[in-house]
Amino acid sequence: MAGWLERAAGPGGPSMALIYLELAVAFTLLTTVLHFRRHRETSLELKAVRRYFLAFFSLVLVLPIAIILLTAARPLETLSSFGWTFGRAGLGAALTLAGLPVAILAGFIGSRNPALQKMYPFAKAACADGPKFAGYELSYLVLYYLPWESAFRGVLFLPLVPAIGLVPALALQTTVSTLLHIGHPHSEVIAAAGAGVAFGLIAYFTGSFFCPLVLHASTGIVTDTLLFLRRRKAGL
Repeated sequence: MAGWLERAAGPGGPSMALIYLELAVAFTLLTTVLHFRRHRETSLELKAVRRYFLAFFSLVLVLPIAIILLTAARPLETLSSFGWTFGRAGLGAALTLAGLPVAILAGFIGSRNPALQKMYPFAKAACADGPKFAGYELSYLVLYYLPWESAFRGVLFLPLVPAIGLVPALALQTTVSTLLHIGHPHSEVIAAAGAGVAFGLIAYFTGSFFCPLVLHASTGIVTDTLLFLRRRKAGL
């Protein structure tokens, strides 16, 4: 029985298996009953999105880390293997500086797309004034982008590379992260697939998800900021 359980847990052991099971439940809930589109039916838009961000942060970041701290024999090493490290910091800094202009350009292009204008910001009410918008974007970074990159370029990618190989691990995290964009504009879904590959490779070569985090968040925040400025100029 013990041998069967060990084989069932896989090369990552019980901690990894528990985290993967938890994330399966988390993403199911976040795309259905906990999604902000559902909450907008019964509460104000900004409140609904804030609840979604908090649920995303709790289920995708806090609970996996809690599982590691409670079950892993060497939790700090496990977190490091999930990308919670600066890794090759010099390379990461160089790639971040090189990628920022591309991320900003992508945000600029996205802000001019009518379909994305309807989608973003998730909470249009956050555009009411500058301080409210700044607080919203800070929560967007910490409660949404951080757990997203920790999950996809960390948990669902870096530990799998030595277990199943770079290409299968890259394909897995790209597929799942792209599927979570269903319901978004088609152009964004296609871009998500390309970004999944690019960000995964950056995480692989740097050993950390921090560079992808900066680039991914920069694209989204630039998009939101340009749309905020446009809405303010139009008096919306």
